[in-house]
Order: sequence, then C-alpha cells, then structure tokens
Amino acid sequence: MSTYQNAHLLLSAAAPSQFPADHGAEVAIAGRSNAGKSSAINAMTGRRALARTSKLPGRTRLLNFFELAPQERLVDLPGYGYAEGPREQRHDWARLIEALSSRRSLRGLMLVIDARRGVQDSDEQLLAWAQQHERCVHVLLSKADQLRRSEGRALLASTQAQLSGRAAVQLFSVRDGTGIDEARARLAGWLQQEKAPAAR
Repeated sequence: MSTYQNAHLLLSAAAPSQFPADHGAEVAIAGRSNAGKSSAINAMTGRRALARTSKLPGRTRLLNFFELAPQERLVDLPGYGYAEGPREQRHDWARLIEALSSRRSLRGLMLVIDARRGVQDSDEQLLAWAQQHERCVHVLLSKADQLRRSEGRALLASTQAQLSGRAAVQLFSVRDGTGIDEARARLAGWLQQEKAPAAR
C-alpha cells in the first residue's frame, strides 16, 4: 500500500537557485553511494519506483526534491564517498548540500549507513555538518537483514555509543521490512511539524 499516493519527483536541482520555494517542511536523506538511499525512499513512501535504484555508485548527481504531499518534501542528496566523481563535480555537490543549511523548511536529515560497514569517516563529516547547523539526524542502519540477529543487536548498541546522542539510530532493511514503520513514523513526525510559512 502506498503511504504517499501522490508522491512525485518535483524537480532536480543543479544549483541552489533551482531549489523550490522555502516554505512547508522537508527532510533530506543522505548516505554513501550504494548504502541504500533510493531503496529506503521507496520503502518509506510505499512507492516501488519513486526513486531509481542502481548498483552503480553515484547515480544521484543532483538534489532531487520529491513532493510527498502538499508542502511536504523529501530531498535525495547525492551519494558520497566514491572516487569516480570529478573533483569539480564533488565541489558542486558540496555547494548544493551546504545551501540546504539555510532553508527554514528543513526539519531533519536521515542518514543511511550500510550496516555491514558501520559509520565511516564520510558519515562522520556529514554528522559534523548537521551538528554545525543544528539539524536533527536519524540514522538508518540499512541492509540489516544480512546480519544475524545477535550481530544486529550488537551493532545497534555500538553505533548508539559511537554517536553519543548526536543522532537517533535504528536497524533497517527493505528486504525483510525491519524498521520501515519506525522510519516512516520519524519521517512523518518531522514533516508534520509546524511548517515554514511562504515568503511574502
């Protein structure tokens, strides 16, 4: 069943000037290339192909704004942490992501981390960015179905200790449904906060 029946790609931004108007509420989703961002978007929204999935790293090269409901958006950030992207292009991505920090409509950041790899240096950089700009973060430890149950419990506990209150964290798996309802609730909670008014 689709959670957001009218969800659609609103626009893909190559520059901050192309961002939608800064009103309503939006949640950004980020992660290393191939961490499972697109699959997480599709699972949380209940749409099988809202975001395109690919085994090739770095498919998302723009900021993709999805309108889930009127005045509610999900922003898919470019994957990070792979070497193939040209330096100039990586700089452009960083500029786009930095431009999000001034948006009143941004309610929080979902960070997708492959449970088999744990928190990497590039994830720490994004966590630092979120702290600097006082943005809430919710970590999805994706592909948790590939761990034994005891391994998952241990990973969750160690990640909570590593994050030290900088972010909430949960196990997540699209394949077996682990944590999808919890992630949906967090997304909906952020989106339903008091929304930024339209500029006059």
